[in-house]
Amino acid sequence: MQLGADHVLVRVPATSANLGPGFDAMGLALALYDDLEVELLASDDVVVEVEGQGAGEVPVGEDHLVVRALRHTLDLAGAPRTGLRLRCLNRIPHGRGLGSSAAAVVAGVVAARALLADPHVLDATAVLRIATEFEGHPDNAAPAIRGGATLAWQSADGARAVDLDVDERIEATVLVPDVRLATSRARGVLPAEVPHGDAAFTAGRAGLLVEALARRPELLLDATEDRLHQDYRAGVMAGSAELLRALRTEGLAATISGAGPTVLVLTAGEGTGRLDAVLADLVDDVAGWRALRPGVDHGGAVARRVTSGGRPGASVPGTV
Repeated sequence: MQLGADHVLVRVPATSANLGPGFDAMGLALALYDDLEVELLASDDVVVEVEGQGAGEVPVGEDHLVVRALRHTLDLAGAPRTGLRLRCLNRIPHGRGLGSSAAAVVAGVVAARALLADPHVLDATAVLRIATEFEGHPDNAAPAIRGGATLAWQSADGARAVDLDVDERIEATVLVPDVRLATSRARGVLPAEVPHGDAAFTAGRAGLLVEALARRPELLLDATEDRLHQDYRAGVMAGSAELLRALRTEGLAATISGAGPTVLVLTAGEGTGRLDAVLADLVDDVAGWRALRPGVDHGGAVARRVTSGGRPGASVPGTV
């Protein structure tokens, strides 16, 4: 496969996985973005510049996650290898459960797709499956690619996903702590088995969550209950667990975002004002946390080829 462009701009959203009972399956895209610029070079050089989150911490060569995902995707498509310059403006916090690694992977895959002479050789299914190879499971990758809320799963043929409706009244607020938590540590405290009753309870709540998201946000408090992962992880994110309990006691649909330690709160109508009032009362208890209300992203990852005049051209979405 030949390359059809040598310069692309990419935007990819943050994501919140699980949403309570949808463990390793459900996710929501948030209107908080990483912006990246990829330019192919005639030399073999790899130049990575990072501004914002991760600056001075992440690799700045071939080991950078975006570069790895881009290289892998171009290799799969049979495209020639070249040098490249990558510029990243990262706004998605790292190590907070907001899908920063999934965003990096998806950005690399979508950038590679836009560089190809025929992006359509990689369809929506291929983009998700390539991203899942890096992530291990598709709950963050799917909403990052597709936008909105998604339900993703692994089949014999690889990762798949479908879109879930999201009522336009629903607002997403994320409460982001100063501390980080490695996903490996959060996963390490989960038991190999859970009681049958807890599994049945959570499966029922996951089904209810689909209805609450789509048409009946007044059910979000019950629909975001979970017995599979959040209680087990409380010991490695005590502050998040305490804040979660406080918010839910006040009738707010709060969950741990992904592997944590960020807390996601879904509200609608008067619930948003209620959240603000509760947070104001908790101000002394939530020191070191930032409250962000990014809104729901409905577009997913997108790449734009840069024209010869230096202007962004037509967009190449993450899916087709």
